[in-house]
Amino acid sequence: MKFLLICTVIILASKTEALDNEGELKELDDNLLQDSIIRAKRLVDRAYTETRKNLKLRVKREAASPADLMAFFKQPVALSRNAIRAADYMDVTLQLIAERLKNIYPRPFNISDVLTAEQKGILGELTGCAYQFLPKVCSLSPFRTINGECNNRKNPNLGASNTGYKRLLSPEYEDGIFLPKGWTESRLINGFLLPKARAVSNQIVSYNNSLPTVDKDRSLMFMQWGQFLDHDTDLSPDTPARSGFFEGVDCETSCAHTHPCFPLPVPENDSRIKNQSDCIPLFRSAPVCNLVTPLREQINVLTSFVDGSQVYGSDLALAIKLRNTTNNLGLLAINQNYTDNGRSFLPFSGNNGDVCTITNTSAGIPCFLAGDSRVSEQLGLTTFHTLFLREHNRIATQLHKLNPHWSGERLYQETRQIVGSILQKITYKDWLPLLLGSEMSHVLPPYTGYNDEEDPRVSNVFTIAFRMGHTMVHPVVYRLGNGYRPHKTNPTVPLHQTFFSTWRIVKEDGIDPFLRGMMGNSAKLNKQNQIVDDELRERLFKMVKRIGFDLAAINLQRGREHGLPGYNSWRRFCGLSAPKDLDELAIVLNNKQLAKKFIDLYGTTENIDLWIGGVSEPLVPGGRTGKLLTCLIGDQFRRTRDGDRFYYENDSVLSKAQKTLIDKVTMSQIICANTNITEVPLNVFFGNQYPADFVPCSKIPALDLSPWKELPQFGEFN
Repeated sequence: MKFLLICTVIILASKTEALDNEGELKELDDNLLQDSIIRAKRLVDRAYTETRKNLKLRVKREAASPADLMAFFKQPVALSRNAIRAADYMDVTLQLIAERLKNIYPRPFNISDVLTAEQKGILGELTGCAYQFLPKVCSLSPFRTINGECNNRKNPNLGASNTGYKRLLSPEYEDGIFLPKGWTESRLINGFLLPKARAVSNQIVSYNNSLPTVDKDRSLMFMQWGQFLDHDTDLSPDTPARSGFFEGVDCETSCAHTHPCFPLPVPENDSRIKNQSDCIPLFRSAPVCNLVTPLREQINVLTSFVDGSQVYGSDLALAIKLRNTTNNLGLLAINQNYTDNGRSFLPFSGNNGDVCTITNTSAGIPCFLAGDSRVSEQLGLTTFHTLFLREHNRIATQLHKLNPHWSGERLYQETRQIVGSILQKITYKDWLPLLLGSEMSHVLPPYTGYNDEEDPRVSNVFTIAFRMGHTMVHPVVYRLGNGYRPHKTNPTVPLHQTFFSTWRIVKEDGIDPFLRGMMGNSAKLNKQNQIVDDELRERLFKMVKRIGFDLAAINLQRGREHGLPGYNSWRRFCGLSAPKDLDELAIVLNNKQLAKKFIDLYGTTENIDLWIGGVSEPLVPGGRTGKLLTCLIGDQFRRTRDGDRFYYENDSVLSKAQKTLIDKVTMSQIICANTNITEVPLNVFFGNQYPADFVPCSKIPALDLSPWKELPQFGEFN
């Protein structure tokens, strides 16, 4: 903090304080504003530069830490990086101004009150934030833009990439503006200290390595679709800086709360981490430019729509990079070094020596490239990405045969629309009913048409609520050969040994064994005494880390970092009862022992974190979430659907014949068409038993594209 004190002295000496003669706050001096912007840019640029330099050195030396690993797949690129840098400029500028004024004006004040409208304009222009809010010119194209702009013609930014999340409830920051809940560890909230996130994980989430209960009615495909879907709609990247903006400390090794770092402290008597002065590194989510208020808001670098952006990208530069530009056939680029028994792999990212090669240096297989940077995070996810790359190229090839007069651009866009429609159909007709169960019709009523007044943006709370999928992750990755027999080599692999292990796909028989493993085995069942397995709670990224990550604890810390209100606030939002004490909480959870653990940890029900409260509720009949998460997830997918002008059931998107055929598409059909697998269940999301629930692929009808055949005289889209 020495830097800030020096700044204060300079300000006092130059008589630029924002006080009038009566000690009242007045408008800020222009010189102070511009000086703060200049200083903020220097601080942010220095932190960015140091981070990039250190990450390159660490990866080269094959000494990647967990923080390096998280940085790898959560680092923003291209336009996202520019947008975040501008937001960091603005954020740090406001912090500098607030800190300076705080030292000479001790009473509470709103930083916005000291800035004139003209000064806010200067701040937006000099930081680069104003550029992001320039008016958009929307074309009359019948296809989506890559970045989601112009979906809503009244508000072209709505749902676009590199914009802020929607707030369903006002954020609750420690200082009302910026600081996460729990930033000041001694600060009382509702009369009690917030428990350490790791302590909550230890006492409520952990189940002591006992075997997880399997979900007999849901397969691992059900779990995997949830993650693949999530990576279509939201990504909150960490801010690119890995060192403190003000103090310049290394946030990977320091356990201090210093922007942009919010590490998780270790509680007493931790079962794994014995050094109580150590911590689990965590970096704040990158901010988004906010020209209206100084409230910190997080950026979503993906489009909010279910549109296949994990396949095609949410940024034009990436989308172009993913395409095959060697011909005019509308294809996506494929791997030029390896094939999967004659079928395509995803292209490599081109980063030799990246974190994927570290998992097996002798294999030397780098990470893959796809529309979402997390493609190589784990093998089930990589498998789904590969499947839909092949599906795009298969459909584009057939469309070319049907319409040889179409340009490569037309083929690409038509295929992208079909693939997006397939993803929507599977999500809304096949997957969500199995997640939301008996509450489906209540929280996600039938589609009635596009509504341009609906806000499709992903809500901030959804980014935490949808992490309920972590409760379904099984600790073992299964691989099965023909006849769904154990694979000839390594039929089962502990989950922690598969993160970023792209070599296991390229060098060990491709994606088919993983697909069979997911279709032929059950997901983990979320139970109140078995919430998240230790593969995610104790051994996350174990192969390349300094200290094991705890995904459950990170979920809690992330919710606090985003300023999310507590469990009871969200219960009220959904029209549910808000338990006031142990007895009422015991009724909601139908578990008095668990309710007592919550009260012992939090002191009050008002402080319970959203994620842990949500995943602890009894599951709704026929579903896999409790009442609260069902409400929040249903709300999101209703808005995402109804506020999407290109949703496939909207009459202006597809013809009746086209829509009818999309409604017949299943994951079974996609697997049969794009792999060498010959037997599949009719519904891959159910808990199926081989051979009773499996049928030959010859009995799965192929997608009929004839309704897309067009006579040449109708013209083409260029």
